[in-house]
Amino acid sequence: MGRRVRFLRIGLVVVFVLIAARLVDIQVFESGKYQKSASEELTQPITIPALRGGIYDRNGQVLAMSVPTKTVLADDFQIDHPVAEAEALAPMLKMSPTDLASLLHQHSGYVPLAKNVSVADAAKISAKAFPGITMLDGSERQVPNGTLASPVLGLVNASGKGAAGLEYQETKQLAGQAGSETLLESPSGVALPGTPVTNKTAAVAGTGLELTLDEPLQYTTEQALASEIVASHADGGVAMVMDTRTGQLLSMASLSATSKGKGAKTGQTTSSIGQSGQSGQPVAIGPNGPVEESASNAAVTQLYEPGSVFKLVTFSAALQAGIINPNTTFTVPDRMVIDGSTFHDAETHPTEQLTATQILAQSSNLGTGQIATALGESRLLAQVKNLGFGRPTGLGFPGESPGIIATAAQWEPTNIVSLPIGQVDAVSALQVLDAYNAVGNGGVFVAPKLVRATVGATGAVKATPPSKTHRVISTSTDAELLTMLQQVVQTGTGTSAFIPGYTVAGKTGTAQVPTSGQDGYTAGDYMASFVGMAPAKNPVFTAIVVLDHPTPIFGGTVAAPVFSQVMSYALHHYDIPTTAGASTTPPPPGTTASSQTQDVT
Repeated sequence: MGRRVRFLRIGLVVVFVLIAARLVDIQVFESGKYQKSASEELTQPITIPALRGGIYDRNGQVLAMSVPTKTVLADDFQIDHPVAEAEALAPMLKMSPTDLASLLHQHSGYVPLAKNVSVADAAKISAKAFPGITMLDGSERQVPNGTLASPVLGLVNASGKGAAGLEYQETKQLAGQAGSETLLESPSGVALPGTPVTNKTAAVAGTGLELTLDEPLQYTTEQALASEIVASHADGGVAMVMDTRTGQLLSMASLSATSKGKGAKTGQTTSSIGQSGQSGQPVAIGPNGPVEESASNAAVTQLYEPGSVFKLVTFSAALQAGIINPNTTFTVPDRMVIDGSTFHDAETHPTEQLTATQILAQSSNLGTGQIATALGESRLLAQVKNLGFGRPTGLGFPGESPGIIATAAQWEPTNIVSLPIGQVDAVSALQVLDAYNAVGNGGVFVAPKLVRATVGATGAVKATPPSKTHRVISTSTDAELLTMLQQVVQTGTGTSAFIPGYTVAGKTGTAQVPTSGQDGYTAGDYMASFVGMAPAKNPVFTAIVVLDHPTPIFGGTVAAPVFSQVMSYALHHYDIPTTAGASTTPPPPGTTASSQTQDVT
């Protein structure tokens, strides 16, 4: 019996030693682990959203900004009289008392009542000290100018993240860095009154963007483009103005005539979505319905066969190679047969003698084909790439396409004429603008630019690096080409681009639209364009206008007048002096119809 008692005592001692050891382990060695677990059961981490950076035009005008707001929450376990509280709170939240009372009866401990409540209204609610009512910081994205430039600005989604356009492209800078704080609550989720906020990390506001866009010029560009879309019953269009020396885009408009339902054909959609995710007000109303901002930035995302504006490739390369000079004369027939295909000009004509300048001014397809034949395939393809076609522009805009260009491996005999007149390659309007801007810039290609500077939370403005440049045309060749392009406006297909008191250089284009999924072109389907610069002797601005499926179809008839209106405003808006000796009287109408790029038959 004594032995058993001793064993029992020893066993008890061992048990107590083990218990003591475990207690020491828990309270000393593993105390931090259990304290953390206990704390996690009583704490709730809260994210403090950062205020998104604003977007401004080049003069500091607000294009998009985030406004601080509050989200009103209810802890209905702390509300003893939900009906009475709902009746008092409902007018301040602009809600029905019945609906609000229903929310306050949920007994979940966390009930969102209203989002995006203004700071002023939130302060009034706080002053009333409603039991169980708390608030969280938030923000709302606002655009003071409605849908102006919305294809460029893009939009933010319901969670406040950039979803398109610059809002998406620059979202890392704009978004800032969210903060956090920790609140104490019971295991059932009820906030513990009187407990302090812990582990608070302040949110860092996002960096704003100062764009190259000029708000008044953007508005003028959109209005002029919309008016022509209405007048010509076009499906839509794009228009841009660029600072010739810097590549900065001063305006960038993409519009769609939604009611015609043909947006899918050109990559445009049938609705316009603004920053808030709601359809914007139409820019104009025509007999066929509203003209609205395109959902995507068609100037960089939509590809099209450019037509006669692409003749710049042939003429710049031929001048550079010494194959032609402005006065080189060609015998231009009424038609040309290559590999069984017949090419012709827009208008029938007898065999005629035309100089290289006249071929460009009158937009002769056959004359251009003769020059291209003398130039040869390899030099022609090299100049296509040299002028920036088939590669990204450097803008980096979401959805931007590098285009589709012919290669030596895909070369067909007819390409020696069809490519120079803009019927083989598919390009974006911005690529065409870039190429002509190089001509206006003395032969130096300058990458396009949309963001001029960043704006810190304190308002400090930091300029972005200048656009990259490289020479694509020699100075002497560029001077000859610029003079030839002036004749397009003075005597050729682009007389409607005339601006009183200024010299203008440019080119018209009217290109057929390829049939989707098939060889050939859709009858009666055209893209009309004009691209040029002013003042021609020392260009300050370069601009392009492209209209989708207009009537009449010619670039000199529908696109050139829009160019004239927008460029005239830009020149006067920036106080650019008139050109000495420039005419104030419009030239007589040129051979506008010759700007049409015909189908190959």
